[in-house]
Amino acid sequence: MGLKPEGHTLKRAVYTLLIMALAAAMTVAPAAAHPEQHEEPPVNHLVGTGDWGDLEHLSTAVLTDVAGQIADVSVSPDGNYAYLAHWGTGSCGGVSEAGGLKNNPDAGTYIVDISDLDNPEQVGFIPSSQDSRPGEGVQVVDVSTSFFDGTMLVTNNEQCGPQGKGGVTLYDVTDPLKPKMLSKHFGDRGFADTHDIHSAFAWDAGDNAYVVIVDNIEFPDVDILDITNPKRPRLIAEYDLNAHDVAQPDLGLTESFIHDMVVKEIDGDFMMLVSYWDGGYVLLNVNDPADAEFLGDTEYAEIDPELFEQTGIVQTPEGNGHQNEFTADNRFFIGTDEDFSPYRSIFEIEGVGDFPAAEFGWTEPMSELPDGELNGPTVYGGYGCTTAGIPSAEEAFGDTLAADEEAILVVQRGPVGDPSDTSEACFFSTKVETGQLLGYDAVIVANHHDGAQGGDAPDAHLCGSMGHSFDVQIVGVCTGHQAMHLMFGDTATYTYPEADPAIGEVGKNVSLTPEFDGWGYPHLFDANTLEELDTFAVPEAMDPAFASGFGDLTVHEVATHPTEWDQLYLSYYAAGMRSMEIQCTDDTDTSTCELVETGGYLDPLGNDFWGVETFVTDDGRTIVLGSDRDSGLWIFEDTDDGIPNTTP
Repeated sequence: MGLKPEGHTLKRAVYTLLIMALAAAMTVAPAAAHPEQHEEPPVNHLVGTGDWGDLEHLSTAVLTDVAGQIADVSVSPDGNYAYLAHWGTGSCGGVSEAGGLKNNPDAGTYIVDISDLDNPEQVGFIPSSQDSRPGEGVQVVDVSTSFFDGTMLVTNNEQCGPQGKGGVTLYDVTDPLKPKMLSKHFGDRGFADTHDIHSAFAWDAGDNAYVVIVDNIEFPDVDILDITNPKRPRLIAEYDLNAHDVAQPDLGLTESFIHDMVVKEIDGDFMMLVSYWDGGYVLLNVNDPADAEFLGDTEYAEIDPELFEQTGIVQTPEGNGHQNEFTADNRFFIGTDEDFSPYRSIFEIEGVGDFPAAEFGWTEPMSELPDGELNGPTVYGGYGCTTAGIPSAEEAFGDTLAADEEAILVVQRGPVGDPSDTSEACFFSTKVETGQLLGYDAVIVANHHDGAQGGDAPDAHLCGSMGHSFDVQIVGVCTGHQAMHLMFGDTATYTYPEADPAIGEVGKNVSLTPEFDGWGYPHLFDANTLEELDTFAVPEAMDPAFASGFGDLTVHEVATHPTEWDQLYLSYYAAGMRSMEIQCTDDTDTSTCELVETGGYLDPLGNDFWGVETFVTDDGRTIVLGSDRDSGLWIFEDTDDGIPNTTP
C-alpha cells in the first residue's frame, strides 16, 4: 500500500497512507536483537513473542526512530545490499541535509550493506527531488543492453508538496557506494508535469529493457517505458485494463485500477501479472510491450471464503488486489489483497435509500458509540483540508441533536482537477482531524469524480490508512460520490464544473450500522487457469475483538522463494512477518493445494512490516528481508524445520 495524500493520487489513496509522526532525530545503529523503536509495548500494535517455526530473526538495522518513515525494500542481485524507501519528514523530499548518513534526511533511498547478515550497516542514502518520494516502487535489477551493462536501481516518485515531480527515476548502482543518476522523473506527462506514479517494475528483455509504471493521474493507467537507453527513457504504451471488463459490479467491486505488477519470463514469453484492485489479478503477454496481449483475469468468489470459514459471516469479498508474485515453478501465483477497513456499513440516507459505505480502520469504531451505530444530521464541509470557512458542530446544529444522534461533517476526497479549488489534496486523516477540531462526532469522506470513474462507479468508495499522527477521537466513514449529492438533495454529477452543496449547508439525516468483514489476506491461484485454489488469513484478522487498537492486520506484500516452488513469505503489517508453504495432497493436481503457515516473527514491542524480499546466499541459506515502517531493515533466515501452524 503505498502512501500519498488521498486525493492526490486520484484513483488509489487506499495505498498504505503511512503514519507521519512529528519530526524526531534519525538514528543509524548497528544490528540489534531488539532495536529501541519503542520504549514500551506500543499502542495500536499487535505484540508477539519473537520468532517461531521455521523463521529465525538474525539482525536489525535501525534506520529511523520516527514512526511510519520506511516503505519498500529491495535486494541487489548479488544479495550484498538492501535498498529501502524513506518517505521523509517535513517537506518530504530534497537534498539539503540528506548527504548520506546525516540525521533527519528528507525522502530518498537507504543503502544497507548486508554482506554480514548478523551486522547490517547503512552505507549510503540517495536523496529524492524536493517534494517527491519513493514508496512502493523500489527495485534493483541487472540490465545489459548496448547502452547500459550493470545494476540498476528503479524508484517511483510520488508528489508530496508543491515542487514535487512524478515519473520513474533510474540509478546506476553497479557500485552501491557510488550511485550515479541515469535519468529522473520520466513517464507520462500532463499539462504541467510528469504524472505521479505509485510503483514501478523493470525487466531486461535481451536487446531491450523496459519498465512498467503505475500512472496515478489517468486512465489508461498501465504505462510502459523503453529504458534500453536508461538516460533517455521513452513512453511506448498505455493501457486501461477496464476495457476488458475485469471489474465485478455484481459483487459491488467497481474500483478497478493498477496498483502493482511483476514481469517474468516463462517458457520464452514475458508475462506481466497486474494487481488491478477490484478487477483482481490480470495476466498480459508483453513480448511486445507496445502491443500487449490480454490473457485473462481472476474472479473473486461470491462469498468471502476466509470470513465465512472463520466467523460464519456470509458477505461478498472486499476486492483490493494489491500485489502479486509467481512461484519458482510458475504453476502458481500469490495475490495479496490489502483491506484496511475491517468493517463495512449499512448506510441509509433518510428518505432516499441504502448505499455502500465503510469505516476507516484507524478512527474510533462505530460499535463503541453509545447505541452502537452512527446516526444524525449532516453538514457539508467542502474538501475539509482546513477548518477555514466550515461551521463548527455547535454553529451548525446548536442544541437540536437528539440524545442518540451524532453531528456529522461530510467532505470530499481531493481536491483533484477541480478548477474552483486548485490547492493541494490532503490526507484522509487531515479531513477527519478537521471535523474533530470543529467538534463533530464523525466525518464522512465522499469519493471524488475520478474515484467514481466519471459516473461508471457512482458508489465506489475508498477508506485509506492514516496519513499523519493525531489523537483520533471520532468516527470516520467513506462512501461514494453519488451519496454525497443525495445527502444534500442534489442530482449526482461527475464532471466539472458541478454544483456542490454550499459549505455549511445542512443535509439529510443518515444512519450507519457497522458490519464486521475482516482485514485483507493472500490468495493462492493456478497460474494457468487463473482459478483461485486457497486463501489464508491470520486468526486476529477475522476476529472482531482485534478490529481496532492492534494496528493494521491486513496483508501487504508477498515474496516467493527464488528456487523452491512451495515457499513464500508475507509482510503482514502489525501481524508481523509470516512464512508459508504450498502443500498439495497430489503434486500433479493444483486443486489439491493449499496455503499452510510454517513460521513467523512478531516482536514483543510490535512490528509494522511493509515490504518483504527473499534470496538464497552462495552457501544455500534462505534469507528474508522485511522493512518495518517504524524502524528499518529486519533480517530473517528460513531454517525450514517444517513446523506448520505454530503461532505465538
